[in-house]
Amino acid sequence: MAASGEKNYQFLRDDLVAAGEVARLVDRYAEVEGANEHSWPGLTFYRFSDPVPPHWDEVASLSYCLVVQGAKKVRIGSEEYLYDPMRYLVLNRRARFEVEIVEASQARPFLSFVLQIEPALVSDVLSTMHRPLAALYQEHSKPRNDAAHVALLDSHIIGATYRFLTALESEADRAVLAPLYLREIVYRLLQTEERHRLIESSRFNACRNPVSAAIEYMKKQIHEPISVAAIAEAVCMSESAFAHLFKQTVGTSPYKFLKQLRLERARDLLLDHGYSVSEAASKVGYTSLSHFISEFKRYFGETPRSYLLRLQGVETFNLRAKS
Repeated sequence: MAASGEKNYQFLRDDLVAAGEVARLVDRYAEVEGANEHSWPGLTFYRFSDPVPPHWDEVASLSYCLVVQGAKKVRIGSEEYLYDPMRYLVLNRRARFEVEIVEASQARPFLSFVLQIEPALVSDVLSTMHRPLAALYQEHSKPRNDAAHVALLDSHIIGATYRFLTALESEADRAVLAPLYLREIVYRLLQTEERHRLIESSRFNACRNPVSAAIEYMKKQIHEPISVAAIAEAVCMSESAFAHLFKQTVGTSPYKFLKQLRLERARDLLLDHGYSVSEAASKVGYTSLSHFISEFKRYFGETPRSYLLRLQGVETFNLRAKS
């Protein structure tokens, strides 16, 4: 028990140190009163030595906003959000909003930053996470109409933020390390309750993108044995140009993405809807049952039947013993 208590204390101590260092860095970058634009695209630091009455501001994209000292109110439409050093704000997409600095003084000025995140980066990070991007696009969550959300900070986000801000201090670190730590920030946010907000924002910002249209086409035509050429034609692009753009945007080829989408959907049909293996294969566009079983095994590590039996808690050898 003592060892566990010491470990928890160490975690708490490390978190406090990281939070203090983040505040020190923001204080350094926010050199003058008001907004301080950094050379890193989409990054702005703020300093206010007195409370500021409501005024208008805006962001151009999905944004991660952190206050390290003082407190701030943001109003978007009829919704009001208050955040301070214990919380961070996620703005889902381009927005114009009303801001009020409610806690600031000469001795303890208000300090914060806003980091705008490109939706393409969210898609890229998603593609390298444990669950494939196709599965994440397949998920259906309740639509959120609110344009922002305030959430509690955790040690992972504080740590990633500290590393990112530290990497901005030198030109070499800014070029090599800062992009990696920005990816970590996105990755950490994708592991919180804000995950679906980032995914929705990525979709929203890419709604007119041919890649987004292609993904929707794949989902609608998943029961058909469609080809990459047919998908490219549906979004008015040549096959080679489409394949290049898709790989660049999503991080994987359209063929591989479509296969992942089909297999994830087949798994859902087997587990949640009681389809037989042959029915599931047909429903996701496979004309050859043996090919489907082979692809399923390569993707999930076992045949559809073995996978289904294992998840249902039925051991194969028990079935054999009864037969």
